Amino acid sequence: MKKLFTLSMISLLIFVLAACNKPGAPTAGETSNEASEGSKTNETATEEIVPEEDAKLVLWDNGDEEGEWAKYVAKKFTEEYGVPVKYETVSHTDAPGKLKTDGPAGIGADVFNAAHDHVGAMVTSGLIYDNYFAKEYKERFLESAVTAVSAKDEDELKMYGFPLNIEGIALYYNKDLLAEMGFEPAKTMNELIEQSKAFMDKNPGSYGFMIEPGNFYLVYGFVGGYSDFIFGDNNTDPSEIGLNNEGSLKAASLMERIRDEILPMKKEDITGDVITSHFNEGKLLYYFSGPWAVKGHEEADVNFGVSTLPKLENGEVPQTFTGTKGYYVNAYSKYPQAATLLAKFATSDEMLLKRYELTGQLPASNGLVENETIKSNELNSAFLEQAKYSIPMPNITEMQTVWGGMEVAYTAIWNNAAEPKASLDKGVQQIKEAIESQTK
Repeated sequence: MKKLFTLSMISLLIFVLAACNKPGAPTAGETSNEASEGSKTNETATEEIVPEEDAKLVLWDNGDEEGEWAKYVAKKFTEEYGVPVKYETVSHTDAPGKLKTDGPAGIGADVFNAAHDHVGAMVTSGLIYDNYFAKEYKERFLESAVTAVSAKDEDELKMYGFPLNIEGIALYYNKDLLAEMGFEPAKTMNELIEQSKAFMDKNPGSYGFMIEPGNFYLVYGFVGGYSDFIFGDNNTDPSEIGLNNEGSLKAASLMERIRDEILPMKKEDITGDVITSHFNEGKLLYYFSGPWAVKGHEEADVNFGVSTLPKLENGEVPQTFTGTKGYYVNAYSKYPQAATLLAKFATSDEMLLKRYELTGQLPASNGLVENETIKSNELNSAFLEQAKYSIPMPNITEMQTVWGGMEVAYTAIWNNAAEPKASLDKGVQQIKEAIESQTK
């Protein structure tokens, strides 16, 4: 009996310690009623939480303008809550990998910036807490951003991140070249192809439209526009792959038409640098890219515009990917409540507007999407409009196998090395085999 009592007490102690080391757990001085309020799930939590008495935090973020913003947030947070925050430069692409070793060792950041496609792997590895204020964030932020920073956990889609921005591709066009030809920006892919032919006839050595044939991040816009999918169950079920279905075959057919009629180059010769150079030199009418390309074109003094992608022959706008950076709370943090407050504070509309002013990156907040400072910018409006026809890039770990498989498939199609159906079948088989190897 004594042994049973001892085991029960140990189990209770483990439960209490686990409960205390997470956002929303009671802090010293809270009553049992307050504690019960703090233990709500992230779907219903509305109560404010307070930082631990001795809290001091480490924040990982990118350098340059994003780093300047992170330091600004750290300073303002300390002024508000009295909690010191140390900013360290760790890129959003490196942070998840670094946390795998630094987290368990107790030397990782309490809050860090990461790309949303790492969420699935971070959840599987137990590296991050869920967003304690998920209910509020689902109301405040664009649905695509919420989905991006969410992941399935025991068959439940749970929100983990605190969204910082949203970005995706749109159609870049050279205003001066269009004016010389007497063209308006193309509204359909058919119009884009016909304009490209006329432009190339008049300007030998120039191109009407360029796209990296093996870059599935870009090509997916056509696949999604023709209603094909990557994984089943809204891109959460890797046991079902739709990349060799009818819609993908239509996308492949469009790529073949682009190759045959306006872009007669080998895949290996059409790189991102080649496309950018042609656009900056006034030798390219159209191409697809994201907001990251704006600064370079402005510095090259190109008179350009941005619009939504031209419609396909089925009347649909190509369904592109969106990406979302977000702040995440380290599950190994000694101060999870203070860390959660920092992530929440950083993603307030006030702080996100400051981030936009410093970095130019579009916030994913519904309130700021309608902000006049942001709406008045023609380029911002175009990217936000295209985002309406976009989906978050899948963030399950199996997505990493897709890039290689589809690059092989579309390279073979573009270079006339194989028929589209055979190429796509082979690409999907490569993805399946890569997923199987992940589970061994």
